[in-house]
Amino acid sequence: MTTTALALAAVWPSEADGGVRPVVVEADSSGGDLMIRFGLPTSPSLLDVAAASGKPYPGSLLGAVSELPFGARAVVAVPGRGPCRAAVRLLAGEGGLGVLLGDDRDLGTVLLDVGRIGEDVEPLLEAADQVVLVARGGAEPLTQVSAYGLSACAYVSRLTLAVVGPCPYSAAEITTALGVERVIPVPWDAKGVAAMNSPRPGGRRTAGFRPPPLLTAVRKLARQLAKSSGDETGAAGTGSDRAPGSCGRQLVGRSRADLVEVPGVEEGAS
Repeated sequence: MTTTALALAAVWPSEADGGVRPVVVEADSSGGDLMIRFGLPTSPSLLDVAAASGKPYPGSLLGAVSELPFGARAVVAVPGRGPCRAAVRLLAGEGGLGVLLGDDRDLGTVLLDVGRIGEDVEPLLEAADQVVLVARGGAEPLTQVSAYGLSACAYVSRLTLAVVGPCPYSAAEITTALGVERVIPVPWDAKGVAAMNSPRPGGRRTAGFRPPPLLTAVRKLARQLAKSSGDETGAAGTGSDRAPGSCGRQLVGRSRADLVEVPGVEEGAS
């Protein structure tokens, strides 16, 4: 599921297409993966953002951002449930939500990787512009999705279900059974996942290049989320007309999409 969030960040509509480069935030109560995966230092991290959220002037989320090898940027979490659970609870409070959402001068998107649905992350889901639930395409994981009673959730109108891998059911059947209006298939793409660990998969392409199926599918999802959240109009003030040093106030905050998972989605497969 973290891979899905990173893929979204990698293919988010570019500034040339009217988008703003997003920030992935690992807000998983169970702990983060990216710090170990990419050999990043323990600071800055989600803990720094959570600690600053209670201050009168918490500052910009960009102060805790790490650049990842393939061109995305992220606020990573430390491994381990204890500190991350406490950090997520702070982030879900009024001060933390204020940091994530930014103010009237902030433009752009924060992609929250919140792990599994639970009490700790409910305030984050309720405050999100869009929520993406990631699940495998088999009968068992989709049955687990139905157990959440999504049709009664406050955010059901903002929910997209991303179904990863082969699925015996059509999107129409899933919509009818689960009460989720938007269902999008995401291929099981081992090569695409491997590409996420290569330098800048979203960078310059040679003639005849064909993007991996994972990125092709997720690009469609990214465009839907950006359009629904209004981020396609969020590029005002970006580009060559912006003064050096003003990036920090322009690239974070106003729209937000949360990604959650259900049991059965293995990391590296989503």
